[in-house]
Amino acid sequence: MDLGLTGRVAVVTGAAHGIGAAAARGLAEAGAWVVLTDVLDAEGTALTDELLKAGSQATYLHLDVADEQQWRGVVEAAVERFGRLDILVNNAGIGTTPDVESDTLAGWNRLISINQTGVWLGMKAVIPSMRAAGGGSIVNISSIFGAVGGFGASIAYHASKGAVRLMTKSAAIRYAMEGIRVNSVHPGFIDTPMISETKGTDVEEAILADTPMGRLGRPDEVGAVIVFLVSDAASYMTGSEVYVDGGWTAR
Repeated sequence: MDLGLTGRVAVVTGAAHGIGAAAARGLAEAGAWVVLTDVLDAEGTALTDELLKAGSQATYLHLDVADEQQWRGVVEAAVERFGRLDILVNNAGIGTTPDVESDTLAGWNRLISINQTGVWLGMKAVIPSMRAAGGGSIVNISSIFGAVGGFGASIAYHASKGAVRLMTKSAAIRYAMEGIRVNSVHPGFIDTPMISETKGTDVEEAILADTPMGRLGRPDEVGAVIVFLVSDAASYMTGSEVYVDGGWTAR
């Protein structure tokens, strides 16, 4: 199936590893020109070099998603390099575990600035360029914990991912008539560095026990859904929330 992505320009945040890297690879394989961004410059550059050697069009830019000025710079550089901007994958994020009483204001503010404010700043930065291109597609990465309470911990993470879920719907309604689609993806427990500390622990056992498919997801399984959502195959989807969680939220 032709996904209609050849020559379209995509910005992917948090692209150095995990879901972001899988999305960048998938988009490049589908023919998109990819602007990879992250704060992990060595890893991001290495993946970009890999894509270039495979014959894809790609470039790497440093981006702290909580910095509005850096967002402006990324969009300007993307348009200068490739002439347009069609796709944004708002993937960058961090996780923390404190609950309501144990979190600190500093910890809360840091996570919200990246996971929530960073998503808003990304949409704000790219929409004018998408409008100039005649339309575009945004995928915001939320989480199953943007919709369910999980284990009762990670209060800031839940708050941020719930906000991403509803920011997505608000933006989808606002820009539907301009040809800019906005959808959210809600991964379950994916085998990425974010959950590496749980390997071999009681927490991992609890995760697998509560996942009907009985295993962790792979980054490429989420990446494939992202590629579909930004493609022409999903042209009538906006404001949707897609769960890639091995059945976790079906319980």
